[in-house]
Formats: sequence, C-alpha cells, structure tokens
Amino acid sequence: MRFVTFEKNNGNVRSGLLLETDLVVDMNEATNGNLPVKMIDFLEQSESNMKIAKGLLQSSAGEKGVYQLNEVRLKAPLPTPKSFRDFYAFEQHVKSARENRGLDMIPEWYQIPVFYFSNHLAIKGPEDKISRPINCNWLDYELEVACVIGKQCRNISAEEAEDYIFGYCILNDWSARDLQRQEMKVGLGPAKGKDFATSIGPYILTKDELENLRAGKGFDITMKARVNGGLLSEGNMKDIYYSFGEMLERASAGVTLYPGEIIGSGTVGTGCILELGTDVHRWLQSGDVVELEIDKLGVLKNSIVND
Repeated sequence: MRFVTFEKNNGNVRSGLLLETDLVVDMNEATNGNLPVKMIDFLEQSESNMKIAKGLLQSSAGEKGVYQLNEVRLKAPLPTPKSFRDFYAFEQHVKSARENRGLDMIPEWYQIPVFYFSNHLAIKGPEDKISRPINCNWLDYELEVACVIGKQCRNISAEEAEDYIFGYCILNDWSARDLQRQEMKVGLGPAKGKDFATSIGPYILTKDELENLRAGKGFDITMKARVNGGLLSEGNMKDIYYSFGEMLERASAGVTLYPGEIIGSGTVGTGCILELGTDVHRWLQSGDVVELEIDKLGVLKNSIVND
C-alpha cells in the first residue's frame, strides 16, 4: 500500500492512499471520518487504521473521496514527523567521502551505527522548491532510504525491530557542504549544514511490499540520482552495512521511539557530489533539478532556487 499526503484544489490537505490506477483516495472522506485527516494521526493507531484502509484498495473513479492523481498535488507523505534521525549506514559512502578529505576509515564506525538529529520541521515533498541557504556555495543532494516508525518501542533488538516499522520512502538529505565542513571542525555533528531542508516522498510504501526483495541487510532495490536529467549516482540498498533493525536497536536503546518518527539510512555509495567529486559534477545551483529514483519507492523530484 502507498500512503500519501495531498492538497486538493480547495487548499485542504489530506492523508490518502495512492492506487495503481493513478487514483488518490481521501481516507477521511471515503470512510466518513473513520480514518484521520493527517498521516501523523493515522500512524498513532496504525494497526487498527490499516485494517480500515485495506478496504479502500478497491476504490474506483467516481466514488466518494476518490480523485485523479492529476487533480491533486502530492506533498511530503509525512509533512511533520515527530523527529528525524539520519544514520551513516553505507560503508562505500563513508570510505569514499573520507578518502576525498584525506582521511582514513575510523574503526569505531564498524562498532556501532551512528546518527545525528536533523530538522524535522523543514520537511519538503515532491516538486517542492529547495532554497539554497545563505552563504552556501557547496549545495549537495544525498540519495537515501528512510523508514517510518509505526508503533511505539523502547530497548528493542534488531531481530524484533521489523515489527515496529510501518513503511519506507525516498529521502534526500540536502547538505550545505561548506557550512557543514566549517562547523564539524569544532567537534560536533552536522547541524546548520543540514538545517534547511530534507525531502521525502512521493509516498510511504508499507513494509510488506518490499518483503520479497530482501537481500543482505537491506533490499534488492536500485537507487539512482539524476541532476538535470543526467545520471550521476547509482547504487543498491542491498549493499547497506547496518540494517534498519540494527539502526532501530541503537536508536531505541534507553529511548522511546514513537509512531511518526523517521529514520534515514545515510547515503548510498556514489549517492552525493561530495563523494563523486566536483570533477564529475559541480555543486548544485539555482535552476538545477534533482531526481532521486528508487525501485518500488518511486521518483522524488525537486528544483533548486536561491533563498
């Protein structure tokens, strides 16, 4: 099942189901109010709400609450997550990015999955404009997968973590590399260099839809990034070093995770300009169009503008 948040022509923003026939179902309208208007509220009671939502899969054009996809505007599927943790889980990306800065791989990376908190109130969706931050000249994209928490958990093991994941989506962890480089010299993780925008979408795919694609610690799904139509990045999620289960085990240690929190995978190998090098492609500029495409998860497209 593919869950979206969308805006109608009258400006109302609703949570919905995206059907294979390019129809969008307003879950609240189609169920006469039995399902919430907002996706964050749907996730609060995801197990019981899913039972009702499955009854909408056979919806067809002309029924109450059913709209053609071209009649609405898709927004970030979870516009206001409760938090956003981004991990650093692909070995190739970590190695290459460090090598480009003249640094060796650190042994601690192999001991624990690490993450940082980013701005969960700066979430962007498909087709949204991304403003290049003031004083940023090294704007970069990052090709990632995110999981969405669907059930409260604390101190869980990697083996049981799957039970708490609702679904997956594409994530673009936009990065102001020059701001990030400067602030990380002080000894803290990225903050202002990541503060301005994170894109997710175009929908959240429920975890059962990927089950038959399991490979390694991830899924056998191709990940690609294009800038202005040209292919720059290509990887596969199956190459991930730390599973989402291991990430959730780490994140939930001594901490309660709640429905509606987002966990990012970190960048797949070759998945950003920092790793590829500016001899392959310059930093992003106003007018550039960035498209991230992941098998089963769709295409997430954004364009760059000056702030």
